[in-house]
Amino acid sequence: MPALGWDSVTVPGAVSGWAALSERFGRLPFATLFRPAIGYAREGFLVTPHVATLWAEAPRRFRGFREFERTYLPGGRAPAVGSLVRFPDLARTLEAIAETRGKTFYDGEIARLIAAAARAEGGALTEDDLARHTTSWVEPIGIDGFGARLHELPPNGQGLAALVALGILSRLPIGRHGPDHPETVHLQIEAMKIAFAECHAHLADPANMRVAVEDLLAPDHLARHAKSIRVDRASDARPFPPPDHGTVYVSAADRDGGMVSLIQSNYLGFGSGVVVPKTGISLQNRGLGFSLDPRHPNCVAGGALPYHTIMPGFVTRGGDAVMSFGVMGGHMQPQGHVQLVLRTVLYNQNPQAACDAPRWHVTERSQVALEPAFPPAVAKDLARRGHRLVPRPRKALFGGAQIVHKLAHGYCAASDARKDGQAAGS
Repeated sequence: MPALGWDSVTVPGAVSGWAALSERFGRLPFATLFRPAIGYAREGFLVTPHVATLWAEAPRRFRGFREFERTYLPGGRAPAVGSLVRFPDLARTLEAIAETRGKTFYDGEIARLIAAAARAEGGALTEDDLARHTTSWVEPIGIDGFGARLHELPPNGQGLAALVALGILSRLPIGRHGPDHPETVHLQIEAMKIAFAECHAHLADPANMRVAVEDLLAPDHLARHAKSIRVDRASDARPFPPPDHGTVYVSAADRDGGMVSLIQSNYLGFGSGVVVPKTGISLQNRGLGFSLDPRHPNCVAGGALPYHTIMPGFVTRGGDAVMSFGVMGGHMQPQGHVQLVLRTVLYNQNPQAACDAPRWHVTERSQVALEPAFPPAVAKDLARRGHRLVPRPRKALFGGAQIVHKLAHGYCAASDARKDGQAAGS
């Protein structure tokens, strides 16, 4: 699939998701929710260090996308750290969405502008496509392990990968050593390879999947996978989804015990490179998640949902909410979920300690990247077992987590130092 341009654009669902979530669970007027974002878009905000680093890739990546350059590369360059940036077109778009509860985005002026841009630039997206969009309420899928239950959204999201990996690990001697012991890391990596292989082969629009989620999470199926893992040896490389960034995650909780795990993403930073004139909207390129193999259940087709990387996580114990969490970072997300769940649930680390702990990352080439905070002996041991290590991994590989953990009389929140986020309460 092409990474940029209209062929990578699918019908955006985030705006309808906001409206549906607000209607079902919200307590404030819908328009009130937009006031801070509108203010930042109109009055400006200061560019943070992590965002500036990612923004600096945009001039090369989106060269020739004129509306993108006009809107997001003021003066022909990415803004530096601390720069004040404003997006007046986006402020007006957000106001229109707030006033119409999102209706304008799918059946109104914004929809007409999106469709007109597609027609002018050879895109396939039409006003009818936008008008026919619906929001789906789905039941989470989950798996029990280590005294708790991890919940993920069902396909077409990749939360299934985290569930498969944890299901395998719950059948292995994962707890006999500490969280940073070479054997502990090795077993997690091996389980993750199998989980990614399963998702690569089967994950697609639920209507097109040929193997049921229940079968992939069946105890005997997971047990067979667990038996295939050797403690002393790394397995062969397996297929992986491509990397990405451009994701935003929020974990929130209120005084009444309500908790929300929310994630959304343009993919590859700014998405497709397509910016709709007069709106400030940078359209996502989630169509990149499709396959072009006509034999694969994830093959691109009209009306189909592509493989999605984004996955909000949730943990319960005995049916009670325990933890709302997520990890930004493409196919680091299921790997991050596995590591955070093990650290908080199995090893009883507090959320900030779990966020700050060193992470491993299995790359799209089936290599293993380790953060420098791991003891050198871990890298040496993994190499001895046959893992191919990345010599100088980039910091961006390891994602960024946000956690809210429910306590008896309040919450403990944590924010990952690898990103620009924060933990805050009122």
